[in-house]
Amino acid sequence: MDNQGDAVTKHEQLLQHIENLKVGSKISVRKLAKEMAVSDGTAYRAVKEAENLGIVITKERIGTVRVEKKPRGISEQLTFGDVVDIVEGHVLGGANGLDKPLHKYIIGAMKIDAMIRYIDADSLLIVGNRDDVHSLALEQGAGVLVTGGFGTSREVKELADKLDLPVISSRHDTFTVAYMINRAIFDRLIKKKIMLVEDIVERKPRINTLKISSTVGELLSLSRESGEQRFPVTDEWNRVIGIVGRRDVEDLPEDQTIEKMMIRGPVTAGLQTSLASAAQIMMWEGIDFLPIIDRNRKLVGSLTRKEVLHSLRDARNQPQLGETFDHLIWNGFAEERDEEGKLFFHGFITPQMATDLGTISEGVISTLMMHSAFKAAKDITGNDHVLDNMSTYFVRPVQIEDSVIVTPRLLESSRRTCKLEIEISHQGTLVAKAVLMLQSIDHG
Repeated sequence: MDNQGDAVTKHEQLLQHIENLKVGSKISVRKLAKEMAVSDGTAYRAVKEAENLGIVITKERIGTVRVEKKPRGISEQLTFGDVVDIVEGHVLGGANGLDKPLHKYIIGAMKIDAMIRYIDADSLLIVGNRDDVHSLALEQGAGVLVTGGFGTSREVKELADKLDLPVISSRHDTFTVAYMINRAIFDRLIKKKIMLVEDIVERKPRINTLKISSTVGELLSLSRESGEQRFPVTDEWNRVIGIVGRRDVEDLPEDQTIEKMMIRGPVTAGLQTSLASAAQIMMWEGIDFLPIIDRNRKLVGSLTRKEVLHSLRDARNQPQLGETFDHLIWNGFAEERDEEGKLFFHGFITPQMATDLGTISEGVISTLMMHSAFKAAKDITGNDHVLDNMSTYFVRPVQIEDSVIVTPRLLESSRRTCKLEIEISHQGTLVAKAVLMLQSIDHG
């Protein structure tokens, strides 16, 4: 145990040393190992951890550099450096400008006189081996992406270095690189919408903790001061070993330690856990307090059920950004009501939903039934739900461009669960059926 604690402490010392370096400082693994009296392997792991934390980056031809950490999801804009990675390219010149963001890209498939109207600062011109156009774009303050694996002239490279505007070469053709960049923008928009535990924890004040030797009196005093009801219990290395709440120590003498009352080995989550996953963990485990730990199992924060649900509701009120496969499947279905006011959905099977045999994919059918169940459960109970279990029966195949109706029926519901039967039919004939058990994430 002691050795493990010492190793973790040394790793943290390395991270702290890196974090204390001046922004812009270059970092060498070998130099870092020598300065901190550790092995090259230990120093390398610390540098990679710092890279994951966003406090250092590794640039082509420059090396590893200390940078200012940016808040996650602050912008959906790509940088020129991002483009290099996306199009599997390499930098011909202007490497010092890789951190600059770009707000649009232009395909240079036109004459120069027409092209100049579209090129402006912080844009990216996608073009082939046209040196005169490369120079023009740089003079207008734009970066250049040369397609087809071509290079550029020495004069253009010198101009790029002078202006700190990247000239990038990619082996892919113009259509392919435009698609790759566009796809990356959509992916970034989707990731930006998905809230992580980190988004909440970083806004909260420092967490209050107790030690195994803390007394009931200290717990009660901390509860009165902070207004909190539950607290994590940590060891000497700030690792979570338990949870204890005010209710756990009721009617006990104030000089008694909390050791016997705390819940050992509590459920925890990491900073990169999605908020939806955190809600599911708390729901399935029946808990309302979740300690948040880092990669070294050190406590970095906590979440309550109320905080998670409040943030999820805020996230649902944001406009939809980007399109996931689920959204692409469900967007083609319309919502209607029958004479009794009950929901049903109808739509057409598109070619993208089909298998190689031309029939609708079983995965698509399952997705349609799950979405209809979530919509129906929300309509009936007013709560949002997650899937607990699902039994699916595929009766007959459906062809491309067939119209289908998805009909949800409530079987039973409670404050915590909702059980539904979903049927998909085509021209009055049953296609597939499922029974789904959903768990509410809004109860409690």
